[in-house]
Amino acid sequence: RRVDPLRRSQRVDGASAGRYIELVGSALSDEVETSADLELLTRFVRAARATGDRALDAGCGTGRAGRLLADHGFDTVGVDIANGMVEIADREHPDLNFIVAQLDRLPFARSRFSTVVCWYSIITTPPDEIIRAFGELHRVLIDGGVILVAFQAGEGESVKRPNAYGTEVDLTLFRHSIGFIIDALHRSGFDIDSVTERPPEREHEDSPQAFITATTTPERSCGLNQR
Repeated sequence: RRVDPLRRSQRVDGASAGRYIELVGSALSDEVETSADLELLTRFVRAARATGDRALDAGCGTGRAGRLLADHGFDTVGVDIANGMVEIADREHPDLNFIVAQLDRLPFARSRFSTVVCWYSIITTPPDEIIRAFGELHRVLIDGGVILVAFQAGEGESVKRPNAYGTEVDLTLFRHSIGFIIDALHRSGFDIDSVTERPPEREHEDSPQAFITATTTPERSCGLNQR
């Protein structure tokens, strides 16, 4: 029987939420991100205000990217598949709104947001589910809306993490190639704006880090998950 990667990720994220906030915190910081990472994200967020003021922190964890978005004037909503993460995000950022939801099944109407940030949200998403998730993110973005996707890059290999984070649950992480993510975004109705890659620089990094920004192009929408 095929193991459901989503359920595994949900169990691991929920069970490890307390340890996650101890290690990573509830706000972006130069202890976890590099200064270049923070500058790239901040530059994207500032430019995105020209498209509107409604933002989605997709795969929010403890609300780290959501906090930055809100501090730059966005009406921000965060979603995560793990109840434990959402509970912590609610506690740490009581002025924001966080919801338990899947990236490929969002509880929002079409064109709800002008900006989406996926800050390391797809590292547990199998390759065959990426387009469905991107199609759903395209659906909830306005025409001309923008997205930033950050991820641990590779050549499409998977990394097994037995007893992930001490949760007694095995987890698989996916090192999507940059070309694959570019193609998936394009097929989901996005035009690529920028691609940035850097080598691993922090102690907790063991692969290149990639950052892709893109804009919705309604005339090429693939029609996935439309409702």
